Amino acid sequence: MSVPHLVLDVHEDGTMSATLDHHPVAAPEDVGAWRRAMFAQIIDHVTGDRAIPVRVTVHEVDGSTFTDILPAAKRPALKRDTDSEPEPVRKPGRRRRGADSIEIDGGDGFISGEDIAVAVIVAHTDATPDGRARALLDPQVVAAAKAAEVVLVGRVSGTIAVRGLP
Repeated sequence: MSVPHLVLDVHEDGTMSATLDHHPVAAPEDVGAWRRAMFAQIIDHVTGDRAIPVRVTVHEVDGSTFTDILPAAKRPALKRDTDSEPEPVRKPGRRRRGADSIEIDGGDGFISGEDIAVAVIVAHTDATPDGRARALLDPQVVAAAKAAEVVLVGRVSGTIAVRGLP
């Protein structure tokens, strides 16, 4: 089995052209054109919400190129109960901000919407539209790991930020 290859070409105006295995991937009609801030949406679109892995190559305006393989997301087994509504599926390793979370500001240099690995890898987060990364960590997980630092890794940009934990 070969992994599909998604190529994203970034244009000066912030729009992007997308091709999957050399076939153009059109943006939805209500969107008009793919934009840099839609990186995660493009990935979800071509992989059926990350049901399959994909190799992604991003060609930047400045001539730089980033390549990564994004794995399929593991999905919990669905119960076959027709009497009740299905519960929403949360992405593994992602948490909403709570009062007891530890926030890590990873700085900038990340690509908008890219998947950011948080190591000691206890979670993943997405970059903000302006390319900044922020991670919210459960203090109990941090204490259990006896971690003193966290590393944020941009899976596409290659940006790495090391931060001390409070």
